[in-house]
Amino acid sequence: MDLFAYRHGELHAEDVPVRAIAERVGTPCYIYSQGTLESHYDRLIEAFAPIHPLVCYSIKSCPNLSVLKVLHDRGAGMDVVSGGELFRARSAGVEGSRCVYAGVGKTDEEIRYAIREGVGSGNGVATGLFNCESEEEFENLARIARDERAVVRVALRINPDVDPKTHRYTSTGKKETKFGVDLERARRFFVLYGRDAYAKLEGLHLHIGSPVYTTDPYREALTKTAKLVDELATDGITIRSIDLGGGFGADYESAQSPPLKQYADAILPLALPLHERGIQFILEPGRTIVANAGILLVKVLYTKTSGEKRFIICDAGMNALLRPSHYGSFHFIWPVEPGEAMIPARRTLDPNLPNTATQDVVGPLCESGDFLALDRTLPANIKRGDLLAVFTAGAYGMSMANRYNSSVLPAEVLVNGSAASLVRTRENFSSLIEHELTTSPISLDCAAREVCGVHAS
Repeated sequence: MDLFAYRHGELHAEDVPVRAIAERVGTPCYIYSQGTLESHYDRLIEAFAPIHPLVCYSIKSCPNLSVLKVLHDRGAGMDVVSGGELFRARSAGVEGSRCVYAGVGKTDEEIRYAIREGVGSGNGVATGLFNCESEEEFENLARIARDERAVVRVALRINPDVDPKTHRYTSTGKKETKFGVDLERARRFFVLYGRDAYAKLEGLHLHIGSPVYTTDPYREALTKTAKLVDELATDGITIRSIDLGGGFGADYESAQSPPLKQYADAILPLALPLHERGIQFILEPGRTIVANAGILLVKVLYTKTSGEKRFIICDAGMNALLRPSHYGSFHFIWPVEPGEAMIPARRTLDPNLPNTATQDVVGPLCESGDFLALDRTLPANIKRGDLLAVFTAGAYGMSMANRYNSSVLPAEVLVNGSAASLVRTRENFSSLIEHELTTSPISLDCAAREVCGVHAS
């Protein structure tokens, strides 16, 4: 599952004691395992090998440059949803032609930047596309491509109206969400726009949500997609690329998610006939690669009891890891040095160990919603100064971290074997105000707008 394990009563990240990292860089901090990243990527490639997919790692899940470089070196392209994410991909050495650019709200500046960086420019089987989500967006993309004298490859994001049975905030495959074009409009979309000279509409994109813990939604979505491919063929339109998105689960609790091979076994029987017709497949995994590859390390500041409730107050909460308060998500939490007798056999809600008590793990912020865990079974002797590991925190952890209450963002560390590297420094108080100005008059003259960063339309 991952390379975070207890040895002699102490948590290690690969071969590095986690406490040693805390002593050098402080807390809170994120720790990533390079070996876990590589292993998860390799398993995905192996599981889907029969269709030779272009795997575009979803930057939104964990955008650290060193993480991107590890996966780029492994052969990954990148899935981006903003100009900033594309900038990160390019900074990590990823060619623009190996990026897919999704998102419902691409600005003119972002589209122009992406075209100039080569998104959608490739002609081979391992190249990405612009994923377009509406008629107005396509018309705008085509206009900008024409202005840039560039021909770009485009996929239409379709909404297959499939329930992924996940949190409603991350369910994107139902008709009532803001994402994509419904199947009824998709065929007309290709008839209307399929012959544009600059925006070459030749692919289909779908992403039904995340995390998806059953395989049936993928079968249903791909079945509908294959039917659309056949319908478009009768209109004389050839689909050259299908992007299946991501959404594969991760083990927040032990054995919670199906293995990657199980997802592949559900998808491949439907995908192989399409692949044999010359259709390129793209996957956009994020969580399934990076979630178990990262932990959040926090320190206990105080403990207190209020009525029947015991609180463990830590130096980070929803500012460093938003998922528990935002989604109600479970993350296994355990002391870094619990002792040999208190090492859990499995990461689960109730580890079934002696000398435990029900406790809340909370952060320092002025919100009752600032917590990492509620009513959690934990060792009863947790005390001030102890280190706690929040597991499966690599995905949507640091990427959703925030500065609420003027908190500084955590450090990030990448471990490879017995070596640990600081890959993002902890912010300091000066970081909080470096872009703030006490007085900076803005010229309202239209000719001066670009100078002050407000671009004229």
